[in-house]
Amino acid sequence: MARIVITGGAGLVGQNLLLLLAESGDKTLVAIDKQKANLKLAKTLNPRVVAVESDLATPGAWQDEFQNADAAVILHAQIAGKNALLFDRNNLEATRLVLEAVGQHRVPFTILVSSSVVNSAADDDYTRTKTAQERLFLESGLPGCILRPTLLYGWFDPKHLGWLARFMEKAPVFPIPGHGRYMRQPLYNRDLCRAIVWCLEHCPLGKIYDIVGSERIDYIDMIREIRRVKRLHTPIVRIPYRLFSFLLRLYAVFSRKPPFTADQLKALTAGDEFTGVDIKETFGFEPTAFRAGIEETFCHPVYSKYVVEST
Repeated sequence: MARIVITGGAGLVGQNLLLLLAESGDKTLVAIDKQKANLKLAKTLNPRVVAVESDLATPGAWQDEFQNADAAVILHAQIAGKNALLFDRNNLEATRLVLEAVGQHRVPFTILVSSSVVNSAADDDYTRTKTAQERLFLESGLPGCILRPTLLYGWFDPKHLGWLARFMEKAPVFPIPGHGRYMRQPLYNRDLCRAIVWCLEHCPLGKIYDIVGSERIDYIDMIREIRRVKRLHTPIVRIPYRLFSFLLRLYAVFSRKPPFTADQLKALTAGDEFTGVDIKETFGFEPTAFRAGIEETFCHPVYSKYVVEST
């Protein structure tokens, strides 16, 4: 029985990946995460999962979980935050310790889930540390591959489109920065997980896969599609960019974990257009259309009600 260790295994991608891997029923799945509530959810949905509550940025017994592992999947990531030290700690220090454990226990194959931001025009703490994280992985010489997904959406989402949908349910109006015509290439979370499963099965050594959502859609149209699926009638109001940015910075002063930051606003409006592999040709499945993915995200009878806690 294959043993797969997943760091950040109870987060947004981790929860989806555990569900997909558990469908085969012939694997020992180890999810390492520091969020107790998220691990509890992972165990509730997947009782056979080995849940390990640990801070990956601190050496500890969690590193022994890689012993006899057949593969490792590195998912842990600091995506948003008010302090640059959080990004250094969770994207770099934690990765150094994970790679150390992977090397010590001679894990045959490792997947690093990076991000398309390494190819972005954005210049922020997330982009900087994800780029450095890739460098750490490549310099380690460990056998494995790298996946770079674009903006993710899907079940369990505490931020991104999930947070926006929940905000829309409560707010009298929904604010949009500027004209709202900022092109996005959203990728359905389960499509990323299908690509991860393919990599676990085929072990492509030294490959880097840019995985880009198959549709180009403007931010304002994504919001309209969410409103349609949720059957809401919240008015969408355009707000001047500078005012929107100021309001985000003001909100961050009073919020310990702001769901959307001024840096993320800059990234949204950076004008990035990514190119990636042919998903069907490379991984053997048709990518999910945005409309179908959004409907499954918010209308699934079981999984649409769950949201993980953010870091």
